[in-house]
Amino acid sequence: MERNVQIPNQKSRRALLRGAVLGGSGVAAASLLSPGRAAAADSGDGLVFPGVDVVIDSSHATREAAVLVQRYLARKSAHDLDGWMSFFSRDLITYIDAVVGAGYFNWDSLRDSLSQFVPSWPSDGKSYPTRILGDATSALVFFTDTAGLFGPSEIRAVGVINFRDRKITRQIDYWDGRHFGIANTAALAAATSGPLTDFGESTVGETAAPAMRRVVHKLARALRHGDGAGAAELFAPGAVFEDMPAHLHIVGPRSIGAYLTNAVSLLPYAGGGTAVRHVVGSAVGGGYEWTASDSAVPRGVVALELDRWGKITRLTALWDGALVDDATLISLARTAIEQ
Repeated sequence: MERNVQIPNQKSRRALLRGAVLGGSGVAAASLLSPGRAAAADSGDGLVFPGVDVVIDSSHATREAAVLVQRYLARKSAHDLDGWMSFFSRDLITYIDAVVGAGYFNWDSLRDSLSQFVPSWPSDGKSYPTRILGDATSALVFFTDTAGLFGPSEIRAVGVINFRDRKITRQIDYWDGRHFGIANTAALAAATSGPLTDFGESTVGETAAPAMRRVVHKLARALRHGDGAGAAELFAPGAVFEDMPAHLHIVGPRSIGAYLTNAVSLLPYAGGGTAVRHVVGSAVGGGYEWTASDSAVPRGVVALELDRWGKITRLTALWDGALVDDATLISLARTAIEQ
């Protein structure tokens, strides 16, 4: 298991970026300009990203996966369409935006679609990773598309990615339509062909680490049966539960378990109609895509960080909050209030 050294608290992000500069020429810039030759931007303390004041959290990713993702999004951020496309397999590719229902199932159709966006991107437009979980076989990537790339607002997404021989064979992007703006989301969706039924998981198979798959299926089973106490047993003592659309942050197995029990009828990834679609990641970082047949929200993703004992230290759920009304989100928050 590879882990990056943690960033010291006293070092600011800007100081970190300045520290990466060697002889007036930044390592980050070298990585952006020559991804085939230069190493990923590295301050000695952690991966940084060219042109963005951010340190990438790759504590639950292998170094190989972190560098691969950093270079992939650096090409996208450089508005280099051909360089960006070089990271995708030409023989096997599924790329889906799970929120608006845009799907591409071969290399040429994906490039044709992206070529309609890239030329009009603002000069300072970026797509940068903030957290990477997994390895160079499969990973979950938290990334941000800045405003102007696909609409007037930023998109904070999770990409579920499968790799083969360092090429992307499947990527499914999940994000919250409320954060992007409900009207903006509807405008993007109007330009697509409509709902998709095949998300291509069968084309890549299940390659996630056995330890990750075991935890995922135990958790999914507990959530399906509304067994908050059983789910709580899977969490480490200081675990954190996050639901991004609901803006929830809950700490500790007892509180997490109580919430999952009380909120089973509200959470789209809990209850009898839920199922695991696809699992990705290593023994310490990854997660799963889920489906929900009895919910207004039919799909989403759960990211998991595990400790050396296989306990969950952090769970982050992401789904499209634009599909539920304000009252549902208020009820999710109210249920989190402890008595």
